[in-house]
Amino acid sequence: MSLFITFEGGEGGGKSTQVILLRDFLIQKGYSVITTREPGGTPIAEKIRLLLLDTKNNKMVSRTELFLYIASRAQHTVELIRPALQEGKVVISDRFADASVVYQGAGRKLPPETIELLNDIATENLKPNLTIILDIPSEIGLNRILQNSSEYDRIEQEKLEFHKRVREGYQRLAKLEPKRVKIIDALLSIEEIHKQIQQLVIPLLF
Repeated sequence: MSLFITFEGGEGGGKSTQVILLRDFLIQKGYSVITTREPGGTPIAEKIRLLLLDTKNNKMVSRTELFLYIASRAQHTVELIRPALQEGKVVISDRFADASVVYQGAGRKLPPETIELLNDIATENLKPNLTIILDIPSEIGLNRILQNSSEYDRIEQEKLEFHKRVREGYQRLAKLEPKRVKIIDALLSIEEIHKQIQQLVIPLLF
């Protein structure tokens, strides 16, 4: 069976760790699993990622940023995600279309209807079966990043107000689509978060 699971949330919420833990859990259960990320996931999309996150590109306007994310997502969807799902695999992605709704919508204040239209074009209307938001206060998440890295990327170095709008955007998203989008407290232990994720994923496997 195919299954598409995405992880979302603000910076420093521990998405990468939970993606790996869920992948290993599902492989142990006998499922064929592919993990990927946005922006990126394919050679072309990874090149776009470099443009988006490079701190030297500090003159990038919000619309350019949005179009680059959309371009990366289109390539990612066609080249990797849809083929894997058609082969009956479980695809786990660290971010997907919801990230643009929140980062470029709530964060950059671009029109939500424009983002929705572009997302639909890029993904051919593909929606995840389950989206897990790892929710963390923005200050704590950014401090976590600095503990593990010597510097922020272009998005991470945005002002705190931007990151707070992103968090609020994710919280609104969960209220709008409660069946698909689930929030987990990212301040819990790694083990407890993984346990809660298992509880969300297991019912989808049968």
